[in-house]
Amino acid sequence: MPLIKTNGIDFYYEERGNPSTEPLLMIMGITAPGSVWEPHTLEMEKHFRCIIGDNRGVGLTEKPAGSYTTDQMADDYAGLLDSLGIEKAKVIGCSMGSTIAQKLAIRHPEKVVSLVLMCPWARCDNTAQGIFQHLMACKAHLNPKEFTRYIQLLIYSKASWDDDKVAAELAEGRENAHLDPNPQPFHGLVGQAHACINHNALEDLHKIKQKTLVIGGKEDIFTPVWMADEVSTAIPNAELYLYEKAGHIFHFENLEDFNKRVSNWLLNS
Repeated sequence: MPLIKTNGIDFYYEERGNPSTEPLLMIMGITAPGSVWEPHTLEMEKHFRCIIGDNRGVGLTEKPAGSYTTDQMADDYAGLLDSLGIEKAKVIGCSMGSTIAQKLAIRHPEKVVSLVLMCPWARCDNTAQGIFQHLMACKAHLNPKEFTRYIQLLIYSKASWDDDKVAAELAEGRENAHLDPNPQPFHGLVGQAHACINHNALEDLHKIKQKTLVIGGKEDIFTPVWMADEVSTAIPNAELYLYEKAGHIFHFENLEDFNKRVSNWLLNS
């Protein structure tokens, strides 16, 4: 098992692609292990040395009790890069992963070549705080099937729910949710949720000088468009792209286009 010690915890990671190509660090979102990147890694590994981690609190990485911070989680990844002898990497972060990527670029700018920030936020308003608090309550009180349903309602667009094929796939995911061999413990979700709630990088985003792509979906109800707008406006060298009729999981709803668009952008950044 590829476990390394970083920032005081045992951290699980995988490497994919040609080790002689440029490194790409891939950081996933709340509740999700790094394996969720798989449909994207299949494309990215053609061009990059992909470094894929399980965030603290999920997967095979250590899950300490208590609240986490995005500063702390960024330092986890800085330590991972150091352990692998990687001086700098291109970085892609999804949702909570985008907040970690922001802090990595702010705290360790020398390690970051360029950034892709997917469905990001620079700070939580009261609505976002309420959603993360409700997420914790759902985890505490719902069975895996119904917790999965709540997550699906947050992240998929109406267009996906109205598509019979996608709706059937979502139903199958709910039915199989209890089969997860390594479910996230409640305290792991709580730690991550507090990192999300307390993330506030707005006043520091101007320090990010690297070329940045902010990308998301126009129908995202989890992290709405104003959040992506705020991030892209605050970073000096950022561009914004939003998919029509797509939600928080726009990168699956537009899988082929996303993979091609982002891999091409990274190759030229």
